[in-house]
Amino acid sequence: MTAIKQAAPVQQTAHRIASDEEALAVARQFAERFAVGAAWRDSERQLPWAELDSYSQSGLWGITVPREYGGAGVSHVTLAEVIAIISAADGSLSQIPQNHYYALEVLRVGGSEAQKQFFYRLALDGHRFGNALAEIGHKDFKRRTRIEADGDGYRINGKKFYCTGAIFAHWIPTLVVDEHEDSYLAFVPRHSEGITITDDWDGFGQRVTGSGSVEFRQVRVQPEWLVPFKASFDRPTTIGPFAQLLHCAIDIGQARGAYGETLHYIRDFARPWIDAGVEQASQDPLLLERLGRLHVRVHAAQSLLQRAGRVLDQLYEAPLHAAEAIAQASVAVAEAKVLTTEVALLAGNQLFELAGTSATQGGRNLDRYWRNARTHTLHDPVRWKFHAIGNYYLNDVLPPRHGAL
Repeated sequence: MTAIKQAAPVQQTAHRIASDEEALAVARQFAERFAVGAAWRDSERQLPWAELDSYSQSGLWGITVPREYGGAGVSHVTLAEVIAIISAADGSLSQIPQNHYYALEVLRVGGSEAQKQFFYRLALDGHRFGNALAEIGHKDFKRRTRIEADGDGYRINGKKFYCTGAIFAHWIPTLVVDEHEDSYLAFVPRHSEGITITDDWDGFGQRVTGSGSVEFRQVRVQPEWLVPFKASFDRPTTIGPFAQLLHCAIDIGQARGAYGETLHYIRDFARPWIDAGVEQASQDPLLLERLGRLHVRVHAAQSLLQRAGRVLDQLYEAPLHAAEAIAQASVAVAEAKVLTTEVALLAGNQLFELAGTSATQGGRNLDRYWRNARTHTLHDPVRWKFHAIGNYYLNDVLPPRHGAL
């Protein structure tokens, strides 16, 4: 458990991606680069500082910035695919910018014009936004990190955990509450006096996401860095389904990565079962049946994810977001989340069932696919996705508005 260094200042303006097609091409290019060393980074728990610098300089961290602010404003289908491409190469790297995108969405929904101009510019220039949202040690979800007025600004006090991306961030968007229990997303500069970031994440999966803890002691923030958060869910907005779409994309990417490893291992290393009567594992009829089932599940989950992205895209074209439209988007994303969760776990497990005992050798570190999927899919319980879906279709009950739906 050690205090962590700060991210180096942005030395040069990041590449500016101009279209959905370019975003996908850049993602594929960087995924090839990130795949090299992914197993080693996970095994040795080496935080990916160099990879993140090139990742954020690639322009991919700015692709959700709307076109009117200089960004590509890519579709949600494209955003999900970009994340999935990176996730198939390295599940940890794909999760690190998740809350960066989330913060930009909160900004889009609730930020002032001046705030959008300022923070969108930072994102396009290559600044990374981390996260300090969750708190542990209590059975409720009440926020205890406080913000108090201090002259012409404010002070923040509190402690957060599961702070994915904070270690690598230039700014740390932080959920705080005031004396009236109104909540805000405070964009806090990483270099602010009173911030302590500790690399104490020791989960068995997503090992190099840097999802440790952040403590704030009398950290001063300016009023223009506070974006109203409570209002984001008092009215129907896209924030919930947008957040969940990102999780779906990480999961389907991990499934695709495990599936790709399965194909590679069967072709090059696996032996057929003795009773199959064939020379190669790739000709084993029962193995082919299992592999075919897995392919169908991966393809089905991918299709549901693309459908959910299209539903969200349609929402963004409307001037106002009606409650029913947001509910439809939340349910569509929940349907995708159910299947991407299941298939990410299935693919990680079937990799070993189909590849055989030799695939469990520690040097290959193939278990990272299952470990990463099992860890990441615990963000919110799938059983409540089923409940929300069933309640919506049977009883016409709109799902609750929060970040997990």
